[in-house]
Amino acid sequence: MSDSLERLYLAVLAAKDLDPQTSRTARLFQRGPSKMAKKLAEEAIEVVIDAVNGDTQAVVRESADLLYNLTVLWASAGVRPEDVWREMARREEMLGIAEKLPKSRMTLPKVASPRVAARRPIVALEGRVARKRH
Repeated sequence: MSDSLERLYLAVLAAKDLDPQTSRTARLFQRGPSKMAKKLAEEAIEVVIDAVNGDTQAVVRESADLLYNLTVLWASAGVRPEDVWREMARREEMLGIAEKLPKSRMTLPKVASPRVAARRPIVALEGRVARKRH
């Protein structure tokens, strides 16, 4: 999977300076990060709607669009896929494969070296409740 995203990222970099009349990627770069962010948010919403409606094939199609728009935003922000993989590896070393890092501070055990330390088990974080802000 990461190979596919890296190839997509390289294709985005190659297309960013093409003619905006013929290249969606070049058009997004021409319009800037706020347009890129808007497109990413739109695709995320479409994935959510299709998932709620139980349309698996639409979730697959919209997820591909979401990943494309994410790589465009990464390229614009100077973020490389390997930067994201490195952060994911750092989190895995801290907590194992978790659904998401907790928002509150927690005390983590000190690890001598990521190469020496044994991998932590897969965990799911519990006790998270979404609340509306007033």
